[in-house]
Amino acid sequence: MTFEQNPLTELYRDSQLLVVHKPAGLLVHRSPIDRHETEFALQYARALNGGEHVYPVHRLDRPTSGILVFARDRDTARTLGLAMMSGEVSKTYLAMVRGWPAECGEIDHPLRDEPEDRRLRGVEQPVREALTRYRTLATAEIPVAIEKYPTSRYAVVELCPKTGRKHQLRRHMKHIHHPIIGDANHGRGRHNRYFAERFGQGRLMLAATRLEFRHPASGEPMSICAPPESSFLDVLSVFPDFIAPDQPE
Repeated sequence: MTFEQNPLTELYRDSQLLVVHKPAGLLVHRSPIDRHETEFALQYARALNGGEHVYPVHRLDRPTSGILVFARDRDTARTLGLAMMSGEVSKTYLAMVRGWPAECGEIDHPLRDEPEDRRLRGVEQPVREALTRYRTLATAEIPVAIEKYPTSRYAVVELCPKTGRKHQLRRHMKHIHHPIIGDANHGRGRHNRYFAERFGQGRLMLAATRLEFRHPASGEPMSICAPPESSFLDVLSVFPDFIAPDQPE
């Protein structure tokens, strides 16, 4: 594997951490759901690390792009992993959704666990508290009749999950009737198909754009930002005056 072939973009590195941008469509590591896959962010991060082992501190779903943190040793992975679980790490996402949500809001809606093992899907799973805060950054109305109205409305929202449930952001936005564009499981098929056909690709419009935490060794506050990748920004062109946070003007 050569450096030019590596789909990860390095955002930050020191003796404890390697932080990268993961493109949409790439699994973080091997999964029982996708046994046939042979490429993972973990192996590409190892290549960036000179072939030395790295430890994923958290995960991003395969269709989600954005900031992904790897630890370069077990102790760092354990320390930062505990900080993640205790809510000491702040995550910010950018998403494009159907409709116009309120200017800001809080989604306090418990979610049932979604097991990856298909053998457990018939077994009732526990319901856990889940909290997401959101802020609407931009709105647009396009002259296209996708459902029963002559025009269609969309918004760009900033999402800040305060808990870490599986598919929390996608499920919460569906819960308030503003599903994320490109979400095959929780979204609206007609809208997903329209954008897939218009832009030639049907990606999930969800990107992890900012991560804030205390460095596991020094305790210094860290704030790592990354603008969405080009496939995300292409679709955001329906918002003519909007510039994504952390994107150069």
